[in-house]
Amino acid sequence: MTTPYDWLTVAVFAGLIVLFLSRSDADRPRDSLWQYLVASLGCALVNWLGNGGHAVAALAAGAALAAFILIVLDPLGRRGGPPA
Repeated sequence: MTTPYDWLTVAVFAGLIVLFLSRSDADRPRDSLWQYLVASLGCALVNWLGNGGHAVAALAAGAALAAFILIVLDPLGRRGGPPA
């Protein structure tokens, strides 16, 4: 863990884990496992690009990852369900 990309992607991944665990405890989960897989692979891509020296691509992938998490996984509960 030597770069800001390492710290940022690990923090986002930890947030995904907490979100997944809290939502998987529900009687009827609102998310599918593939959605978390896509977000996890996005974390890996951002980290790989950032550590490879491709800062612009890493920032673009990070913005896409943030949009995916906010729109699809909806951690703030704006889709009508309770927030996690």
